[in-house]
Amino acid sequence: MSERTVLRSGSRVGILGGGQLGRMLSLAASRLGMKTHIFCPDPESPAFEVTPHKTVAAYNDEAALEAFAKAVDVVTYEFENVPVETAAVIARHAPVRPGPKALEFSQDRLAEKRFLKRAGVAVAPYKPVMVRGDLYAALLEIGYPAILKTTRLGYDGKGQRTIRVREEAEKALAEIGGVQLVLEKFIPFEKEISVIVVRGADGQSVTYDPAENVHTDHILKTSTLPAKIVPATARRASEMARAVADALDYVGAMGVEFFVVRDGDDPQLMVNEIAPRVHNSGHWTEAVCVTDQFENHIRAICGWPLGDPVRLADVVMENLIGEEVAAIAVRSTRGVQPHHYGKGEIRAGRKMGHINIVGLPKSETA
Repeated sequence: MSERTVLRSGSRVGILGGGQLGRMLSLAASRLGMKTHIFCPDPESPAFEVTPHKTVAAYNDEAALEAFAKAVDVVTYEFENVPVETAAVIARHAPVRPGPKALEFSQDRLAEKRFLKRAGVAVAPYKPVMVRGDLYAALLEIGYPAILKTTRLGYDGKGQRTIRVREEAEKALAEIGGVQLVLEKFIPFEKEISVIVVRGADGQSVTYDPAENVHTDHILKTSTLPAKIVPATARRASEMARAVADALDYVGAMGVEFFVVRDGDDPQLMVNEIAPRVHNSGHWTEAVCVTDQFENHIRAICGWPLGDPVRLADVVMENLIGEEVAAIAVRSTRGVQPHHYGKGEIRAGRKMGHINIVGLPKSETA
C-alpha cells in the first residue's frame, strides 16, 4: 500500500489497543464499511465487543504481530505508549499510520519538546535532569515554581511533582527519580485549550474548533465549545497544530494541547503536549460535527478525502469518572448524548464514559 493508495470499503483496519478509543475507532470504521481487527494483550478489552476480529497477545510477540499485520490492510493505534519496536515489526508487513516517528517523540517528553522547538512552536522553558546535580542547576536557571516530570509513561498527572521551594526538590526527586527526568518552568496560564488536527496522506489537513479544557485531579473533566478566546488566538492555535502535523509528515488525527498565557492584551500560546491519536478533548465532535474525529482518522489512514469538521452547535463534553458512570441514564436527557465505554471494572480515576451536552446552534468564538 503506497501513501496514495485509497482503500475500498470492506478493507481491514488493524487497531493496536483495545480501550475506549479503539472501540470508537472501530465503530467509525464500520460506518464507512470497513472491517476492524483489534490487537491488545488484555482479554477484557472493551473494543473487543464491537468487532469479531481480535488478537490477544503481548506487544512484543513478533509472531502474533506479523500474523496480525498480514491480516489487515493498514494499522493504526489508539494510545501513544505502543512500543516503537511493535510499530517497527508491523511496518515490515503493513503500513502503520501515523508513522513510528510520532510514537518516538510523544513517548519521551524531552524528545517531544526538542521536536516542537525545531517545528517552530513555543514550549515552556525546560532542562533535562539525569542526576541530582542537574536538578539544582536547572532550578537555578528556570526558577520556582517548576514541575519535575518523568520523560516517559506520564499521563493524567502521573509521573510529575511540583517544586515550589528548594526544600521540596529532594522529596520530588526521591518520589519519581531513578529515571530520565525533565524540569519545566511552571506556566501561570490563563486557560488550556486543545485542537484536533487531521492530516491525510496527501498532506491536506483539517482542524476542529479549539476546545477549552478543565481538569479535576489532573484528569480532563470538561471540554467546552466555543472556547473563550479571541478569533486570532483560535486561528493561531489551528495554524500551530497544522505545523506540528506537517513537521511529522503525520497521517491521522492528533490532539495538540496549548496553554493560553496572558501577555498584556496579546494572548500567547505554548504547546503543552501532543497526542498522536484521536483525543479525549475531541469527543464532542461525535455530537455536533458533520464528520467527527474518529471518522476523519479512519478516512485519513485509508487514503480517503477528509470530511467536513464544521461545528454545528455549542457543546460541552463531560468525562464520567469512576462511579459517575452509574448515573449515565439519568444524565441522558434532552440535548445530552451519552457514550458508555463498556469497561467491566469501575475504578476511582478511571474514565468510564462521557456525555456531550448540546446547546444552542453554533455561536461565534468570543
